[in-house]
Amino acid sequence: MRSELFARENLPQQSGDRYLLQNPQTLRVGLGPDVLAAKGSMIAYRGNVTFDHEGAGSIGKLAKKVFTSENLALMRVRGQGEVYFAESAGYVNLLHLENEGISINSRNLLAFDADLQWDINRTKGAGMMGAGLFNTTIGGTGTVAIVAVGLVTVLDASQGPVYVDSDAAVCWSANLAPGVHNSMNAKSLLRGGTGEALQYVFNGPGFVVVQAYEWAPVPTS
Repeated sequence: MRSELFARENLPQQSGDRYLLQNPQTLRVGLGPDVLAAKGSMIAYRGNVTFDHEGAGSIGKLAKKVFTSENLALMRVRGQGEVYFAESAGYVNLLHLENEGISINSRNLLAFDADLQWDINRTKGAGMMGAGLFNTTIGGTGTVAIVAVGLVTVLDASQGPVYVDSDAAVCWSANLAPGVHNSMNAKSLLRGGTGEALQYVFNGPGFVVVQAYEWAPVPTS
């Protein structure tokens, strides 16, 4: 059969890498060590693979999942073979951590090495913000796959303050603690506002990743 469907870029990519972008919107992971992934993100696999619900692992984590808006639902993927992951045609990006950490919006988390440490934590310094009050932190040495709506932009916070719409923030270096900046002035307020009143502000050694989309705020009740 001849068809553009069978073009080389659409066929499984050959590589010895554990994490590989099959295409900009599909991740392939070679199993061996376990992987934790967002529930429902598997689109195909080969081999002897099992998928199990991943619990919070501790009473503290369970309580945070229940009482916060950070609705992190994970599955443990184990076995031998390869698994393909995707989420709503979002763009996949890989972060390779070296004894370091990130704070990430759970809606942007696709998969990560199971031996990395993770928890749900309050976003330091951002208690006034309606979105992103709690984030998922992941740390250690290993790979994290993030998924974004559209292409991402990576900003260096060490070069001076970076102001970010909280609904567009994907992740940032775990050592950064965002402050809150109010850009609204009295004139704009009287005229109905701009919809851009409050932002996160980052300043220090580290990076911030934003996507070309703003999440709708998560209801708090």
